[in-house]
Amino acid sequence: MLNISENSLYNHITDEEIKSYVSLKKKNKSKLLLIISLSVLLVIILGLFLPWTQNIDAKGYVTTINPSQQPQSIQSVISGRLEKWYVQEGNFVEKGDTIVFISEVKSEYFDPELLARTNEQVDANLESITSYEDKVKSIEQQQIAMIQNRDLKTATTKNKIIQLRREIESDSIDLVAYELVLDVANKQLNRTNELFEKGLKSKTDLEAKSVKQREMASKVIVQKNKLENQYNKLLNLELELFSIKAEYADKIAKSESEKFSAISSKLDTRAKASKLKNNLSNYEVRQQYYYITAPQSGYITKAIKKGLGEIIKEGTDIVTIMPTNFDLAIEIYVRPMDLPLIFKDEDARIQFDGWPAVVFSGWPNISTGTYGGNVVAVDRIISKNGLYRVLIAPDKDSKQWPEVLRIGSGAKAFVLLRDVPLWYELWRQLNGFPPDYYSIEDV
Repeated sequence: MLNISENSLYNHITDEEIKSYVSLKKKNKSKLLLIISLSVLLVIILGLFLPWTQNIDAKGYVTTINPSQQPQSIQSVISGRLEKWYVQEGNFVEKGDTIVFISEVKSEYFDPELLARTNEQVDANLESITSYEDKVKSIEQQQIAMIQNRDLKTATTKNKIIQLRREIESDSIDLVAYELVLDVANKQLNRTNELFEKGLKSKTDLEAKSVKQREMASKVIVQKNKLENQYNKLLNLELELFSIKAEYADKIAKSESEKFSAISSKLDTRAKASKLKNNLSNYEVRQQYYYITAPQSGYITKAIKKGLGEIIKEGTDIVTIMPTNFDLAIEIYVRPMDLPLIFKDEDARIQFDGWPAVVFSGWPNISTGTYGGNVVAVDRIISKNGLYRVLIAPDKDSKQWPEVLRIGSGAKAFVLLRDVPLWYELWRQLNGFPPDYYSIEDV
């Protein structure tokens, strides 16, 4: 219909009053909704075939790899009484700086001259050792002199025995000669007596032969007595020789006993001196422990023992120190069913508490505010909480971790695994299956 009249119907009729127009308008809306729905469905279907990176997520906290860089408690090696504090909480201390001074509480260490007195005892024992050594040398010299005297007396006695044996031999020869002469005298006396009885010899001749026979008999008796005395002297000399050896053997044995006693006393004194030296060193080292110092540079974070005059035992924690230089890492705990999927040098993405981040766990490349990491250690035994501990260190090829991170801060890590289609990941999640297992060679 041509719009040639000045009186238009549009000013008197609305669109809703024309049924055909309303029907036509509804038909256009339904078509648009169908197009939008089909487009959305197509996008969803196509999206299901997008790549998705499987991952294992776990919560944890910031820690360090090096045990020496973790917060540590400073302890007292000895028992003592808190006397003076040199630091406050939050102070920075260098390695070797004094933190607190303690005094002695054990009575055996109260003596202020303990080191000097112990040193005197050590010196006295050392002098005793020298005295015992001199005594041993003196005894050894006495033994040498006794051996020389023994050898001299033995040699003298042996010479006397030799001389006496020679005299006995000579006297034995003389006795044989006297006995021969006596035998001749007896025969002459008998013949003279026979001749006297026959009247061939005078009585004077008989008496002369009788006197001579008696003289020779007496000489034989004297010589036998002399020879017997010589044998007695020889026996006495042999006994004397044996006595000399026994006497000096006894003296040398006693001297040897005194020598070993001196050596034993010397060794005992040396052991006492060594023990006293050990005690002296222990006392000197113990006095160094009166001043408790920082084992490394760091910040005093918490005073566990406070006030003055408090008694502490050895091994008691006094303060906590946080090292200034440390290598950050993340400590997370994973389920046992996920442990076979985690390997050393595995890639991970980390979200720190307090740092805003938009995280798409399956699409790590489009996530913002996360940081890269690598798995550096996986525990071989389960923890008390029923999970396995995993350490993640910063990825050197990724963005540097925030410098203001503190040990103990919360963190969440996503250990990246295999790339799969999105529909497969949804199916896996709906069925509660673990991520796909693969060996390290498949990476």
